[in-house]
Amino acid sequence: MKTSKSLSVLLSVLTALVVLTGSIAVPLLCRPFYYAHIGPMGLEDWGLSREEIETAYDEMMDFCLGRREEFSAGVLAFSQSGADHFADVRGLFLLDLRVLMAALVLLLGTLALCKMKRVRPHRFLGRGPGLWAAAGLGAAFLTVGGLAALDFDRAFVIFHRVFFPGKDNWIFDWQTDPIILFLPQDFFRNCAILILVLLLVWCGALIAADVWAKKGGR
Repeated sequence: MKTSKSLSVLLSVLTALVVLTGSIAVPLLCRPFYYAHIGPMGLEDWGLSREEIETAYDEMMDFCLGRREEFSAGVLAFSQSGADHFADVRGLFLLDLRVLMAALVLLLGTLALCKMKRVRPHRFLGRGPGLWAAAGLGAAFLTVGGLAALDFDRAFVIFHRVFFPGKDNWIFDWQTDPIILFLPQDFFRNCAILILVLLLVWCGALIAADVWAKKGGR
């Protein structure tokens, strides 16, 4: 069976994209993850019932995920500036989901084509593309996660400056955009932790699969 170096690079990139965007998608799509924070973070202390908080979050996320065209947050008022920020967030969320779907389709299609054409990826240094994808992602995000853990407040600001360049509408005034009271920074920290844990679990699985495949090939 023929081997291909370019195929190995392509599979590494596609695998890394699927793992990265898939890990990010979990807190975006798993509403119970947010609901589980309502009690422990004392969000009902701000004057809304649990049902009202869940409705506000659901409507906000429905907008951010493209399921509704107009922004709303249940019974909570909002400013135009606040709505504009969530429109920017919507763009990032939809980009992640689109890249995930595209990368997943391309990955599966490439693997199927390889099987049909009887071509397999070259194993650089005796390792497959899954391991190299895992090694690259794992090293990068352990570094980023470590730096963020040292000063999450600063990391939070840097994140917004990078992904929302030239804008300051992500700095909310709770009096005009009370939704921010129900989206505490600790919740975003926990989202980041969840993403990092999922990413590292997938990286570990890819490395284990490569080790197992190498042993089986002996």
